[in-house]
Amino acid sequence: YHLPSLARAEHFMGMPAATDTEWTVEMLDALPDDGQRYELIDGVLHVTPAPSDVHQLVAGGFFHTLHFYLRPAGISRAIISPADVRKDDRRRNRVQPDVFAVRLTDDKRPPYPYGLNDLLLAIEVQSPSNPLLDYQVKRALYLSHGIPEYWIVNADARVVSRWRSVEEPGEVFDRKITWHPDGMPTPLVIDLPALFEDALG
Repeated sequence: YHLPSLARAEHFMGMPAATDTEWTVEMLDALPDDGQRYELIDGVLHVTPAPSDVHQLVAGGFFHTLHFYLRPAGISRAIISPADVRKDDRRRNRVQPDVFAVRLTDDKRPPYPYGLNDLLLAIEVQSPSNPLLDYQVKRALYLSHGIPEYWIVNADARVVSRWRSVEEPGEVFDRKITWHPDGMPTPLVIDLPALFEDALG
């Protein structure tokens, strides 16, 4: 196949590719490794700049918290990106949530790359270059394809927005957020000011 020009994709702003090209995962794999994140949703290419240190520190804080909450039980494992998640049409879809919890079956992870319906929670740290990707495109994708809960972390405002369905308007939390997946004996309660201070202080 002919690989479209990245200049035509207008990837520097994290926007969908400004081209009529129908992108595939195979085409993504042929792109040079330039540190940016390339995600594919129904054949549309979305590119965001390499994450900042703030993004990585905050994502790491949420991953660390999820890991130690989930690890003693056998229902889920915390994963931090880059890690691939795909829709049923795996040739035209590949996303990488910043942090997520993948469901276990008999203490085993599902086959990789994971399907959207393998996830119990998806967390994105807001991308300053294209917030609509997180708040609209990915929110609709995740919640309409089997992920029960979706969080967007705004590291600048130190708040977390949460959705549990496509229809609901969502909630914003600045003090604490609670998550209680089926099978866990106790809920996870995250002290948000403490998490942000530990990550960024």
